[in-house]
Amino acid sequence: MKKILVLGVGNVLWADEGFGVRAVEALHAAYRFDEQVTVMDGGTQGLALYPYLMAASHVLVLDAIDFHLPPATLKVLRDAEVPVHCSTKVSPHQTTLSEVLAHAYLLGAVPEKITVIGVQPEVLDDFGGSLRDSVKKRIPEAVTLAAEELASWGVSVAKRKDGEPVSPLNAQALTLEAYENERPSEAAACRFGDERVLAMRKQS
Repeated sequence: MKKILVLGVGNVLWADEGFGVRAVEALHAAYRFDEQVTVMDGGTQGLALYPYLMAASHVLVLDAIDFHLPPATLKVLRDAEVPVHCSTKVSPHQTTLSEVLAHAYLLGAVPEKITVIGVQPEVLDDFGGSLRDSVKKRIPEAVTLAAEELASWGVSVAKRKDGEPVSPLNAQALTLEAYENERPSEAAACRFGDERVLAMRKQS
């Protein structure tokens, strides 16, 4: 029996770096899957995700990846296209995912199938910021691609009914709506660096 892991990775505190987490939240809110499917917010746990990836026969990852393409471009990588040993960093947390896959190859426990749905970020260096509009608009398409990929693996994909209760993947304070509506404004909390500190650096 297939054991499938759907994993959203990224840091929601760094603008478009949170795309993978927001996309997996949206996927979880929109669809119900078979019992063999685990949908998880992997955040920035890195190597701590090793047991989950190694227990799965099929892995689907949603992420923000630097493809060196126009901002908000979506791209799908499958199996051999997913970098395992890589000298350049295509994602802010790719190193740890690559390490997990490298460990799997060494131990002969690599997943049968692995697919990565990635978006080209527009802005990363905005601590406390949220997804840029161009990137946020790609979430529905990423969700559709993920559902189609799972269906191609033989998973039963069913749309949730309106008003159907959904167990959250993470803390309520981290949901996209709460995060965007309750965080301090940019005026109240400088997110690109404290201007007083930056001014001191310029003087020195």
